[in-house]
Amino acid sequence: MSLVYLKVIGCGDAFGSGGRLNTCFYVKTETSKFLIDCGASSLPGLKHHGININDIDAIVISHFHGDHYGGVPFLLLDAAIHGRKKKMQIISPPGGKDRISALLDLLYPGTSVLEKLNVDFLEYAADKVLKLEHFNLRALPVIHSEKALPHGIRIEISDKVIAYSGDTSWTNTLLALSDKADVFICECNFFGTQAKGHMNYLELEMRLPEFSCKRMLLTHFDQEMLEKLDQLKVGYLSDGFALMV
Repeated sequence: MSLVYLKVIGCGDAFGSGGRLNTCFYVKTETSKFLIDCGASSLPGLKHHGININDIDAIVISHFHGDHYGGVPFLLLDAAIHGRKKKMQIISPPGGKDRISALLDLLYPGTSVLEKLNVDFLEYAADKVLKLEHFNLRALPVIHSEKALPHGIRIEISDKVIAYSGDTSWTNTLLALSDKADVFICECNFFGTQAKGHMNYLELEMRLPEFSCKRMLLTHFDQEMLEKLDQLKVGYLSDGFALMV
């Protein structure tokens, strides 16, 4: 049985509620190291925890919002400046290469970044298994801002399954996404507030008996959620939290 190490670099919302960093999860196995999402604050977060950027094999992006992929240009710039030679895979919904290239041009015009790196941009398709170098990935569409191409992510690595909702309102897709997963990271932005594109805890709590995952951990909290942590019946993430899957 192989163990998978997961470190929370950031689990905050887009506004950094409670001083939390944007979403970024670092996963390490005996054979690979990769990120699930890479929000705008990810590079300093990774360095704070002593994680070597050159060791990261891949970045998986759930959707195109800045608090989930806005840190990619900074990570790539750091890699280029420090002469990284190792290949990196960036796996995203369709259009990832164009969006990240455009961000680099906006943030650092005239700076050659991608030209100095060995980056392999890959795109996943809804509900199809993408067999990658270090793990298998299945992405399912969820309910969030449509232009951001939101997906939940299910990663099979070694003999473990990590599922992640991305940002989403309630959808029955989450049940299939997290089916028998070793850990399911589920966004739950609000406690009772209903807003299209995000989960609220009171609705999720009613649905908890329907889940078959071995462990659920909540993430992406606004200030209201942070003030009601003592009322939660489910585990939750915080920056720096680590677990063995």
